[in-house]
Amino acid sequence: MREISGVAALVVLVAMSGVSGPATAAADRSERPRAAVERPNIVVVMADDMRADDLRFMPHVRRLLAARGLTYENTFSPYPLCCPARASFLTGQYAHNHRVLGNAAPYGFGGFDDSATVATSLQEAGYRTAFVGKYLNDYGLVPSRVTGEASATFVPAGWSDWHGLLQVPYPVGAGTYHYFHPVLNENETVRSYEGEYQTTLLGRIVRDVVVESAGEQPFFVYLSTLAPHDGLPHEPDDVDVVLRDNGTEAWFPTAARPAWVRGRADTLVARSPGLPPHGQPEDDVSDKPRSVQMPPLNDVEIEAEARVTRQRAESLFVLDLEVARLVDTLRATGELDDTVLMFTSDNGYFLGEHRKRLGKTLPYEPALRVPLLVAGPGVPSGRRFDPVVTPDLSATIVDLAGARAPHPADGRSLRWTIRNGDRGWTTPVVTEAIADRASAGGTPAAVARGFADARTTIGLRTARYKLVRWASGAVELYDLRRDPNELTNVVRDPAYESVRDRLTRLWWRYRDCAGAACTRELPAGFRADADEVEAATIRQRAGVEARFGELTSQHAGLRR
Repeated sequence: MREISGVAALVVLVAMSGVSGPATAAADRSERPRAAVERPNIVVVMADDMRADDLRFMPHVRRLLAARGLTYENTFSPYPLCCPARASFLTGQYAHNHRVLGNAAPYGFGGFDDSATVATSLQEAGYRTAFVGKYLNDYGLVPSRVTGEASATFVPAGWSDWHGLLQVPYPVGAGTYHYFHPVLNENETVRSYEGEYQTTLLGRIVRDVVVESAGEQPFFVYLSTLAPHDGLPHEPDDVDVVLRDNGTEAWFPTAARPAWVRGRADTLVARSPGLPPHGQPEDDVSDKPRSVQMPPLNDVEIEAEARVTRQRAESLFVLDLEVARLVDTLRATGELDDTVLMFTSDNGYFLGEHRKRLGKTLPYEPALRVPLLVAGPGVPSGRRFDPVVTPDLSATIVDLAGARAPHPADGRSLRWTIRNGDRGWTTPVVTEAIADRASAGGTPAAVARGFADARTTIGLRTARYKLVRWASGAVELYDLRRDPNELTNVVRDPAYESVRDRLTRLWWRYRDCAGAACTRELPAGFRADADEVEAATIRQRAGVEARFGELTSQHAGLRR
């Protein structure tokens, strides 16, 4: 093994030991009593670009978390993109408050002030904290905003134990986005793991972290994986660039998988979940903003969508297995009964909906919706239908830990709903993104429309309606009760004039909300009680499935 000081050079490290052996010793010392229920261990597993309906590919997660805990059916990533979403999780703030408005400079890791996060809060409250996996884009490539120094060996404040994936200079032959050549900063030492599959490596590291952490001191562990995000290396069954009917190129990047899992989703996925069994996902996109309007998918693209879905599923099979091993380690160390487990994703992902081949950032349900499962002490089994946004997760973690939030919270803790049930949909989901590079916010015309910064879309999502305003001047309004797939923009429909006007006034109130203003209750006409939200959610899901159907009937054995 060679140790290095820079990112460009790489080293080889002997694989870390598995859980056998140390777990027994850890179990012995964890027998000592502590007030774990009041201050539980907290373990968060965050996937990357995982859709809410991708849970069908994770039988262990459904059995170990969903069956013994809560499934939150209305969980949203307000800015559905890696860096903004992850910064929101770490700070408890909407993106317009933490100011990480994209993945690349001036945003990304280099634009993130991580001097005060959920990690610093829990560490100050007496928790041992550990991070394993993907941080923010450009980590390892650009200097830290906090220190101004190179980030290859930088460990953010608040972390007792750090194993962060590093991006390395192009051409990318290793690093965060290479599944078979991860490079990590491990407590200020850069190590390379050439030939090891990233998800399996991270799973082994997080198990060792749990073994080391078991004891009287409560711990917070954040496992952040790349799966099912696309990544190198190129594999024989990958989709190459294909041509759309208008002559432009469409690219279908995929997630790399280990050999043992390749092909396992072939019989499960006949067609992308974003495409109906026959025809196009959306027959007419003329009512969408011009930047969203895309040509129909051709047959080659439809097959490419299916292949991407299969490979994403296979990468999730591996993550599913690692979550099961993590739970086994918590059990072996005697910590499982004192540990709250959360499983979620940074954002959703398009697989053809609205003719969006792949990607996120757009303010439609497939990109906004993410899975959220919670299990552990004091958590009943069942479902919750109240809306959840990413900042709520941070508020929940600091509440469970008895810690102080790192910033004025834009979200609210789920602790009450975990124990007592749904309260209803009383506050809006504020969606936001830089989704249209051609008409950036901040111009005089955009400022007059309410876009004073770089955001190009800001929206409000209530139990029934979604209003989205664009810096370009485009406006979208969807009645999700009647149109769960957001196929018909009713902003110019006279029947919705009153709804549009009232929501527009609310849009101005919430668009730059901060702290308690983000959880201010909606007017009575836009609130819904718990029973109404549950019925609306079930109705919306039925509407989605009626149009797009199940992937195949063979999924029945994989569904909860």
